[in-house]
Amino acid sequence: MSAPARRPLIAGNWKMNKTAAEAGRFASELLQEVGRVSDRDVAVFPPFTALPAVAGVLRGSAIGYGGQNVHWERSGAFTGEVAAGFLSELGCRYVLVGHSERRGLFCENDADCGRKVRAAVAAGLEPVLCCGETLAEREAGQTFAVVDRQLAAALAGLETTAFTVAYEPVWAIGTGRTATPAQAEEVHRHVRDWLSAHLSPLAAGTVRILYGGSVKPDNVSELLEKPDVDGALVGGASLEIGPFCRIVNFVRR
Repeated sequence: MSAPARRPLIAGNWKMNKTAAEAGRFASELLQEVGRVSDRDVAVFPPFTALPAVAGVLRGSAIGYGGQNVHWERSGAFTGEVAAGFLSELGCRYVLVGHSERRGLFCENDADCGRKVRAAVAAGLEPVLCCGETLAEREAGQTFAVVDRQLAAALAGLETTAFTVAYEPVWAIGTGRTATPAQAEEVHRHVRDWLSAHLSPLAAGTVRILYGGSVKPDNVSELLEKPDVDGALVGGASLEIGPFCRIVNFVRR
């Protein structure tokens, strides 16, 4: 059975880059360049301090925006954390959960990701759950086991399809190395099979699965030709307007 059409999503994760002023200017340029794209979704993930500036430009437009992280509690004594309701109030549509840098550098675990996914959904946000293996795990043949563990902890029992999965092999993030289209498709297909078996066939058919890991203008089309690759989570190439717009305007061959 052929997969239903899923609307592509191209998302830019700015990480710890861009001041509020820089982010606002970039959002204005982005709106001018690709604000009328109608056959795909576009989103950016600015730093928390830049979200109000980006919201001031993009709120009500076709370009979405979201937070790079979220806490699972609605409020409380959690210095330095941001609640899902804070993001909703700013008009965010999305929030990243479980990016490998959060897992690897800040000791975020699988259980944390599950709590964050549920907090995001409860606040009306669309979580973008990141999953992926390290180079050592891939070379040990553990890719599927790692991804399964991450998916199960974050998504098991979730009664919605209002989420996105981003497969980001850790060995390809910021390294210049990119999974081949065949490697990406293999894991994306595995994720879709997991969704069918553990959530529902509806989830498998409708949830978007993005690829992330050194996505650039010259490789995005080849990656997105694959039937289970529904878009891209872009890091470094999303920081400059030219390369990011070329990625947004990818053409499937």
